[in-house]
Amino acid sequence: MLQVPFIRQNKAEVLERLTLKNFRELTLVDQVLELDDKRKKLTLEYDETQAKVNSTSKEIGKLMSQGQKDEAESRKAEVASLKEKLHPINEELAATEKLLHDTLVKLPNLPSPLVPPGKTPEENVEVRTGGDIPTLFEGAVPHWDLAKKYDLIDFELGNKITGAGFPVYKNRGARLQRAMIQYFLNYNTQHGYTEFQVPHLVNSDSGYGTGQLPDKEGQMYFVGEDELYLIPTAEVPLTNIFRDEILKDTELPVRLTGYTPCFRREAGSYGKDVRGLNRLHQFDKVEIVQVVHPEKSYEILDEMVAHVEELVKSLELPYRILRLCGGDMGFASALTYDFEVYSTAQQKWLEVSSVSNFESFQANRAKIRFKDGGGKPQLVHTLNGSSLALPRILACILENNQTPDAINIPKVLQPYFGADKITL
Repeated sequence: MLQVPFIRQNKAEVLERLTLKNFRELTLVDQVLELDDKRKKLTLEYDETQAKVNSTSKEIGKLMSQGQKDEAESRKAEVASLKEKLHPINEELAATEKLLHDTLVKLPNLPSPLVPPGKTPEENVEVRTGGDIPTLFEGAVPHWDLAKKYDLIDFELGNKITGAGFPVYKNRGARLQRAMIQYFLNYNTQHGYTEFQVPHLVNSDSGYGTGQLPDKEGQMYFVGEDELYLIPTAEVPLTNIFRDEILKDTELPVRLTGYTPCFRREAGSYGKDVRGLNRLHQFDKVEIVQVVHPEKSYEILDEMVAHVEELVKSLELPYRILRLCGGDMGFASALTYDFEVYSTAQQKWLEVSSVSNFESFQANRAKIRFKDGGGKPQLVHTLNGSSLALPRILACILENNQTPDAINIPKVLQPYFGADKITL
């Protein structure tokens, strides 16, 4: 959530940066400032009225002690009248504060100056590439055919049990999923991240804290009876561990990792781009989160990008890193790098990770602070990244490593998988 004083002092810059993010409801900025003006006016009116109540009440005691009963009764009537005014002022103030908050949370985070202009994914900037795109043999097939041939994933069974977008992994397909999760978690913990197992459902405060609500409410599965949301990413529970907390500056940075299933309705998704593992409603992902000192967040963003890059490299997959343009960024992000791996059988790039700096946006919503050297609470910066999302990684491992009679397993996964290839 943006901070009102910053908006007031930098209105032109805020409007310019929101425009870069392709945000169209710019009138909300003026609404925020108008509501803040009204809030200040009502607060002053309430405080002044309360001060009159207090000072007049003190006079009553003095007048009574001096025997001026009639004058004291007059003051009592004045106090009663003033108190009657306090209630409607307080009610209007509370309503104004709520409307201000509800309007403020509709504003997305401001993009960093490093964010390139653009409105569509085609305008994202390629930072660098790595790995070699393999040349497949004649007759190579996409992963959904490989999954059926080697009995790894049953998409029809998932459709029967739940619906489209909920595949059933089986046999060596399930084992390969487990191998990747174990390897990704070990990789992260070996690089200083602390592993957490977190709930897969969160309350609305947690959703608001990380910016999924109200922006992505339509994409989240909601358990109405209990008013809980199935998580779209482990970022939500991991970051909310520190909601309403004040950390010591010596505790920063905090590094967390965790594996969870993720649930996304992905309304409107259809066609060839959602076939097989390309886009699912439930998928597995290992996440990394950092809570850091504001002065260090962009240095740590680069560190996290390098961390994910080495992980992708270890899987021997061709990849590219993109810096997202303003129009393709998430609601809460200030700067995002996407990782894509190349699906050789499909001849297309598939996103497998986003690494983002949210600056103080999430911290302000979730009230995550730290005490600086002078003991003054300040907002932290938060970052997160996929390390990694499994479905498309699995798709590319299957497709890029297929031979006429087997699928080779990347060397780093072989100890976890228990074999060097999948055969018929």
